[in-house]
Amino acid sequence: MTGALDVSVDRSSRVPLYLQVAQQLEREILSGRYPSGERLPNEVELADRLALSRPTLRQAIQALVDKGLLVRKRGVGTQVVGSGSSQVRRSLELSSLYDDLSAAGQRPSTSVTDLRTVPASAEVASALGIEVSSPVVRVRRLRSASGEPLALMTNHLPEGLVSLSVSSLERVGLYALIREAAINLRVAKQTVGAKVASASEARSLSEPKGAALLTMTRIAYDDRGNAVEYGTHLYRASRYSFELTLVDR
Repeated sequence: MTGALDVSVDRSSRVPLYLQVAQQLEREILSGRYPSGERLPNEVELADRLALSRPTLRQAIQALVDKGLLVRKRGVGTQVVGSGSSQVRRSLELSSLYDDLSAAGQRPSTSVTDLRTVPASAEVASALGIEVSSPVVRVRRLRSASGEPLALMTNHLPEGLVSLSVSSLERVGLYALIREAAINLRVAKQTVGAKVASASEARSLSEPKGAALLTMTRIAYDDRGNAVEYGTHLYRASRYSFELTLVDR
């Protein structure tokens, strides 16, 4: 690492030693002191420096690997892959990913991989409240943040609802275009889950095949109760998380 590793342990504390190390390393990474690509000293050196056993040190490193802040690479060692600017945390609100990334200073960019009118499948028809095989506009995009792929997004809209083009979809988010069409988004039903990446999904998102991906499906409704958009999105779990606030009633 470029600077001295500022980590110490308190053996009188009730906090497990591995967790003390993990928490301090996480603070250093999130502060930006150790940027993406920075390599940690090897585990033997780190364990000796901190007077810890290798299993304890390995547990601390694994905790940060699981959070997407570090990655182990054969022949390279352990590298920083996350920082305060690259980890995207998104509130569960009726908002556009493009707008959320812009507000967070993440420099969003979009590549439109498909834009066409197709017959609605049974799943899409049920979500939008229309007949099976009715024409719908299908949009598929790869969304990146700060130059790194972040999400694969597929959206279906009733035909004729909004005028869409590749250039407009690469310029702003889909919800901005819906609002420009004088459609007032009011409420959405959203489901969050997880899956493992297929080979093609992994290639698109720069993840290994079988990597964990977050999934999100959303049906958005306007102020008259009409379903205007059905989205199915995949996110890199190493770069993305959802946040929500729970209130005790």
